[in-house]
Order: sequence, then C-alpha cells, then structure tokens
Amino acid sequence: MRAVVVQEQGGPEVLRLTEAPDPEPGPGEVLVGIQARGVNFIDVYQRSGAYSMPTPFVPGVEAAGTVAALGEGVTGLRVGARVAWALVPGAYAERAVVPADRLVPVPDRVSAEQAAAVLLQGLTAHYLTHSTYPVQPGDTVLVHAAAGGTGLLLVQLAKARHGRVIATVSTDAKADLARAAGADEVIRYDRTEVAPAVRELTGGAGVAAVYDGVGAATFDASLAALRPRGVLALFGQASGAVPPVDPQRLNSAGSVYLTRPTLAHYVAEREELLERASDVLGLVAAGALDVRVGGRYPLAEAARAHEDLAGRRTTGKLLLD
Repeated sequence: MRAVVVQEQGGPEVLRLTEAPDPEPGPGEVLVGIQARGVNFIDVYQRSGAYSMPTPFVPGVEAAGTVAALGEGVTGLRVGARVAWALVPGAYAERAVVPADRLVPVPDRVSAEQAAAVLLQGLTAHYLTHSTYPVQPGDTVLVHAAAGGTGLLLVQLAKARHGRVIATVSTDAKADLARAAGADEVIRYDRTEVAPAVRELTGGAGVAAVYDGVGAATFDASLAALRPRGVLALFGQASGAVPPVDPQRLNSAGSVYLTRPTLAHYVAEREELLERASDVLGLVAAGALDVRVGGRYPLAEAARAHEDLAGRRTTGKLLLD
C-alpha cells in the first residue's frame, strides 16, 4: 500500500510517500480501508518534533473509511461497515490498523469526507462547549481563530447552546465565514486590540469563557477579556507555547480559571467517545452542523497541506484524499 512515512522529525519535506507492507489486524484490532483523512495541527507538531515521536511513523490521527478485516475477538463490527476514528496514528496511508474500541460508526447520511473533516475537531468543539466550560443561555464567549476548522465548529456549537459569540479573525473573508457560522460579533485582531474590544462589546463585563487554540499570540488578550471567575480554555498552541504563568495573574484577572485541556481525556472511556461522536455526527447528518472543507490534497502532497495549515493560509478543514 502507499503510505506517508516520517523517517526523522523535521520540516514538511520529511513527509515522503512510499510503498509500505499491508498491515494486519491483531487481537482487538480492525483493518480499515481509508477513504478520507483529516489534517490537523497535531500532525504538524508530531512531524516537526514539537511533540516527540518514535521514528519511523505514519502521521495522521483522523480518518474515515470501511472495515476491511477484523482481528481476533472483535465483535460488533462487520466487514464493509462505515467507520471513523480520531487520535489513533497511521491515517496518512491507504489502510490502517485501529483498535476496535476507538472506532465510531458513521451514519448513512454522513459521507466519509464529512466524517474525516469533522470528527477530531468536532469532538474538540463538543467537549469544550459542553464540558470544559458548558455554555449557558445568555453567556458571551470568545472564540479565537473562528474561521479555522475548530473555530467554525465552536461558533456553531456555542450558538446551539444559546450563547452569544464574539469571534476573532484576521481577514474580511474570514470574518464573513465566522458570521455565516453564527458569530454575533467579529473582531479583526490585526486591526484592533482584542481585550478592549471585548470589554466594549460586553459593557465592561468580559466574557464567561475564552476558547483559545492559538496560544502564545493570544494568551494575554484572552486572560484580559474574561469576566470575574471566567474560564480560559487553552486547548492549542498554533502560534507557539505559552510561557510559564504566575498564578497570581489569575487572581488579579478576577479569580479566573485557566485550564489546558486535551481531547484524549474527554474521550478516554468508550461510552463517552460514542456519546460525543453520536452527537457530532448526528448534527451533521441532520444538517444542523455545517462542515467546511477548506482544501483537498492528494496523499502525495501532504507536505503542501502542512505548509498551508501552519502558514495560516486556510479556512475550514484540510483533507488528504
């Protein structure tokens, strides 16, 4: 089969398409024929060395396809069943072996492309808006990078919970996308200081929560935008890691809360994984959650996809066909 293999961590050029042996499922595992693959910042971190990885490895932690073979002891699945997964490596290939308990069923009305485009970021947006800080009716929340794959889903899910959403973006085109997703207010962070603008839009009160996947470039503004006892959910570091923080800053900001959540801890149990995936994919099937695909790349052009994602030249979700 064809697979993108990283022999040593580094720049996008280390993503090389090669011929690899067909994998075989072991006990409790499933062989999946992959139809679509999501491209995520975690792929960039693992490829670059920001996250240490044993090499060689096949990158990619999100995909959708059909069951090709079952390993010993696997029940509840059949060959030909439509499935998707997130947070299991090996997606940048034509086939992958996945633990059976990490696979989720894909509804008939959801395409493989939609499933691969929404699962990881949809699960992320779901846990952030439903668990890390559950948006309450009337809450005002701030979503950074609101025209990105996760940002657009965050806006929609926060609005579905009857929150008011302030979005930050860097271009007029991205502002239009954020508004189309439901954002009530949009701040061009390249033109306007975010925290003062948020204070003005909230009558000086600040927001109940900030969903920040950007990191170093936005952290100070995020902290300054919170209302007393508000929650800063720092779920990513697209602009770089945040330097160490003096806890006294949380006091002076209004007894606020800072959390650094990650999806793995919100889907660790299969029951919770299935509940969140059912919610997200069910909304897609019902047409209640729009999934924007911002770019499609052949598997051989994975390096270009990484360059575009890291260069913040994209909107929505990137896929490898």
